[in-house]
Amino acid sequence: MATANGERFTVEARSHQGATILAMAGELDHDTAEPLRQALDTTWPDGKRLLVDLTHLDFCDSTGLNVLLRGRLAIQESGGTLELVGLHPPVARMFHITGADRLFRLHTDLEAALATSQRP
Repeated sequence: MATANGERFTVEARSHQGATILAMAGELDHDTAEPLRQALDTTWPDGKRLLVDLTHLDFCDSTGLNVLLRGRLAIQESGGTLELVGLHPPVARMFHITGADRLFRLHTDLEAALATSQRP
């Protein structure tokens, strides 16, 4: 588990049913984004599926969104997918306003994500 800013943000990685899951909690912003950058750089294997669980994320600013967008591009270039799980208000608002919600495959919860194929 990686933490930032005295537990304001945490990110944990695990594997389950052929997917890598990054579970985030807390506030993702300019001051806390580095653990997510590191996790995206190191936890996903080439050509695989990465599920980013936002269920317990309370806040995401433009820095956090940018980290996720860059991660999505890098993972797609290697033949993998980055999908979002549990996007909820007010975090969903940032994705909707910027149009980023149309760039990711979205799942209501982890169970639904794992039940679907990785193909779009």
